[in-house]
This record gives sequence, structure tokens and C-alpha cells, in this order.
Amino acid sequence: MPSPDPIPVFTLFGETGQFPDVVHCERFSARAPEHGWTISPHRHAQMVQIFLVADGLVRADADASSHALAAGAFLFLPANCVHGFTFRPDTEGLVVSIPLVVANSMGPAGPDLADALARPVVGQVVEGMTRVADLLASVLAVQSPFRATVAVALAHALLAMVADRAVPAADARGRARDGRMSRLDQLLAQHMAKGWGAAEYAAALSMTPGHLSRLCRAATGRGAAAYIELAAIEEACRLLAFTRLSVSEVGYRTGFADPSYFSRRFRQARQVSPSDYRARLTG
Repeated sequence: MPSPDPIPVFTLFGETGQFPDVVHCERFSARAPEHGWTISPHRHAQMVQIFLVADGLVRADADASSHALAAGAFLFLPANCVHGFTFRPDTEGLVVSIPLVVANSMGPAGPDLADALARPVVGQVVEGMTRVADLLASVLAVQSPFRATVAVALAHALLAMVADRAVPAADARGRARDGRMSRLDQLLAQHMAKGWGAAEYAAALSMTPGHLSRLCRAATGRGAAAYIELAAIEEACRLLAFTRLSVSEVGYRTGFADPSYFSRRFRQARQVSPSDYRARLTG
């Protein structure tokens, strides 16, 4: 039985209690200096975040990618994305944390919107984005009868602006993402270590395995079994990059009961062994 997730799962960084508000905004300077301007790798299971850099420089690691974010850049992080930051001292900006229950209530919902917000997005702040974020922070700073309503509306506006910046990347993939894929991704995060197959995930989604496979193929070009294995390999990449777990333990945590089989499937997917993959990232 695997021990608890070795990559910390927080609400806000360093916190595991209840989320503090309907939406949360804070300046980089409210938290980063306390941690020596370095935020160690972690993830959020039930919220998304938007980082807007106003001044300075941030090195951001998001899953297997690293980004240098200068003034005027933004970074969107979906739920369960492993991320960490190194800030140049005195860097300033705003981080907006939005619970999934708020993010998923955007409307009109559709596959294009779900696809645009399914992965990290890096870009330059567009006109109006900073103003909306600053207005959101000011709304949250005071109490008023419809404070939560206004905050949710502004959070949705900010997410829509992020989605607009992500659309070219989504179009390049050439496939729209069914909104039910987001629910499948959540189930994968919750049950991956159990080694569930397509039948178990289909049952949890109240559909047949054949229907799930058609859904996955329409959204990604892969059947359900291949999509599930790809998700496991991507999680294995995170664990290899951000933890010192043994290769065998990484395999167990991603649903592979046989370490040798895990290594073979990883090599086939990434053209390198799990050990060499880790060495390339940490060597």
C-alpha cells in the first residue's frame, strides 16, 4: 500500500485547511518572502491558479516544463499540476486562486472551454486582465451583500481571458475536449494507484466502457485504455521529477503492479527508462 502522496497537496501553499474564501487573491510579497522567495513543488487538488507578474522575474516549474516569467507575463495552472517557483527577491505580482467548484461553474460551458483550461497556459497579459485581477482583489478586501457574486463573476472573466490565450494551442491539437473528460481526469487523480482500468472508470462515470473509449478517442485520438495509461505515465514523470521515490514505488503509485512492466511501458512512451528520465532532469 503506497504511503501518502510525497508531493504536498495544499489548499494555499503551506496550508491544508479549508479554502479561506469564495476566491482568494494575494500579492507575491504576502507569502514568498517567508519562504526565502522559493516555493517548493506542490499541487492543488481542488483549485486552479493564475499568476500575474507585475515586476521582477519568476522561474516557474509546471509539471515537466520550466518557464521564465518576466513583468507582464501570466501563468495558469490547472488542478493537480505539480508546480514550484523561484522568485527574484522583491518580485511582485498577484496570484488568484479559484476553487474548482467556481471554475467549473463558468458558462456557457463547452468542450472548447474545458480544453483551453485543461493544461498550463503561459502568455503575456492582455489588455484588461490586470484591471480585472486588481478589481477582484479589491472586491475581496471588503464585505458587501453581493461580494461573493461579484467575485465569482470577475474570476470567470479572468479565466475566460486565459482561455482566449490558450485557444491557438487547443486549435493546433485539432480536437475539441468533451467536458466529461475533466471528470475523468479527476477520477484518474483520485484512483490511479488502484490500477483501475477502463471498465472501472466507465462505471464511475455511469457509462459503458465502449462509450468511454469513444469519448476519449473523440477528445484525444486515443481509446480509453491508452488515455488512462498516458495519464499514468504523465503522473510517473511528475513523481520522478519532483520526488526521490524508487522507480518501483513510482510504478505502484501510478497503478502498475509489476515494476518491470512499468519500466517497459514507460520506456515505450518516453523512449527512455524511468531512471534515465530522472537523471536527465536532476543530473
